[in-house]
Amino acid sequence: MRVGSFVLAAQFPGQGQGEALHRAVRSAEVAEEAGLDSVWLAEHHFVPYGTCPSAITLAALLLGRTRRLHVGTAVSVLPTAHPVALGEQAALLHLTSGGRFSLGVGRGGPWVDLEVFGSGLAAYEKGFPESLDLLVRWLREPSVAADGERYRFREVPVVPRPSESLSDEPGSGPEVIVACTSPASVKLAAERGLPMLLGMHVGDEEKAEMVALWRNHARAAGRSQDEISGAAHVSAGVCQIADKRTDAVEALVKAMPGWLRQGLEAHVTVDGRHRSMRDPLAYTELLCGLHPVGTPRLCADRLAATSERTGISRFALLVEGSGDLAATEENVRRLGAEVLPHLG
Repeated sequence: MRVGSFVLAAQFPGQGQGEALHRAVRSAEVAEEAGLDSVWLAEHHFVPYGTCPSAITLAALLLGRTRRLHVGTAVSVLPTAHPVALGEQAALLHLTSGGRFSLGVGRGGPWVDLEVFGSGLAAYEKGFPESLDLLVRWLREPSVAADGERYRFREVPVVPRPSESLSDEPGSGPEVIVACTSPASVKLAAERGLPMLLGMHVGDEEKAEMVALWRNHARAAGRSQDEISGAAHVSAGVCQIADKRTDAVEALVKAMPGWLRQGLEAHVTVDGRHRSMRDPLAYTELLCGLHPVGTPRLCADRLAATSERTGISRFALLVEGSGDLAATEENVRRLGAEVLPHLG
């Protein structure tokens, strides 16, 4: 089992953006010190829900500051990025970090980002498969041309080639993971043999169903049994550790609803479509019930149970839910010192 942290660089009420980013960087540095496997970085634009606008840029910083930690994006929003530009950045990080980088990508939402970056609503509604395929080709092939609906260009060499100097295996390169929230996205990832990142808003039963659906689609697409059984999906969640479960829950209930309220309310749709927002308190309480929130023993048991029920062995856990730097650092250290030993 591989346990890592999930970093949103969340801006809590009363905090500055620099404070949120400093906490994000420190939590990742402490994650390496505490023995965690990885850190996964979220990306958001124009909202205090998350103050990191470029997960791959922050990944570069953290790869330079660490020596062992695996760093991934969770996720880079593909409809607002050119897949070749993102592929070049991913290849660069893969090579210069010695293979410690994973590229997680997602479809994002129908937000004003699409207007600001000029990609338009079509990139969100129907352009994701084309962008994903072009990205994967860039990371697996020596040269690439495109003749699609959105991207068209003559054949050009891939520089730097991500497989160079790290492996003699053809097509090797940085891992690509797809954020999946619907049966359609599960099918898309499975047909390409790409592992899934599953969100923290769903529980074990739904995640197990998505893994089973992924396997069925992968099998139907002709993927090998080794590839199917070896797919390393990632489960996102929340982790808060305390000597008593009530204290862990209280720490999150005090801080997270205010952050969720101001963060989710700030999202603006590109086309004015109506959207409903979760009740922040109810959502916080849901997360506390789904994920490792409580004593170290309870947290270890919850992670083990999720792994057994879903078949997922990698975790990205939100550790900054208290909104406080010192408390976040302590939470990460306790995760490493008091939870990981129970997991083997």
